Amino acid sequence: MDLPQTEDGEIVLSEGLYEADFKSYCLQPGTPSPSYGDAYRQGPLTSYRKEIVETILRNSLKKPELEQRNIQLLLWSVVSGSDFRRLSWDVQTTAQQLLSRKQIFELKGGMMGVVKTVSDALPATGVTSANLKLKQLFELGTSSYELFERIAVTDQSLKIRRAAVNKDQWYKQPDGYYLRYFPSSYQQVKVQVYVPKGALTSDPEDYLLFDPVTMMAIPAGSNSQRLGIGAPVIEVVRKIIQIQQTPGNTKKPPIQPSNPKTPSNPKTSPMK
Repeated sequence: MDLPQTEDGEIVLSEGLYEADFKSYCLQPGTPSPSYGDAYRQGPLTSYRKEIVETILRNSLKKPELEQRNIQLLLWSVVSGSDFRRLSWDVQTTAQQLLSRKQIFELKGGMMGVVKTVSDALPATGVTSANLKLKQLFELGTSSYELFERIAVTDQSLKIRRAAVNKDQWYKQPDGYYLRYFPSSYQQVKVQVYVPKGALTSDPEDYLLFDPVTMMAIPAGSNSQRLGIGAPVIEVVRKIIQIQQTPGNTKKPPIQPSNPKTPSNPKTSPMK
């Protein structure tokens, strides 16, 4: 987190090995929390009301003082299609600091036809059931975070779908750097980045941007939680820099991870 950042929280990378612990958030209620040895990779941020979810995560970077639990409750209400007006005052206040008036209007129902049905966006029966139960808790005005957590983060056994996936696998990004995730729970994930020598030139217009928000950590071979990435666990003084987005001479943040490849020279064990 000593690296400079853009106004939107994108991290400007230099050559070397980096890591930071980030607050993370459950975006797929009804699935188990990550367990030791669970392999994770990077995937595009996908969820019901994706734009609102991304706005919450991005603006949380600028407000690390906000309670993580209130942000998580807000996200659960969003992905489950719950009525904003049923949320606790603390969660509504958190939303007002992270979302625009237009987005809050949409969460309240908006115009007829603005809000889609949740069933259109949720493929799994277990996930659909969990979202319906979350909606019921919000409707009842439940104040216990533990009750929401019990539904969203299940204690069911972890189902391994691809046993051969390597937990320490590096994933090459389109811009030439490598990335991997080590979640300790659904609430915190260690992100490691490797920028190999030669990935950057001496040209000051040549730079790499890592945006932790537009991607999420997803299980590579199990049914564990899909995790949205928020603010760093520790509060840091953000070094904000202005970057001129001139077409043709900038490298964009990664959009999708490429096929898993292990680089020939980076270390494959977690950094201390």
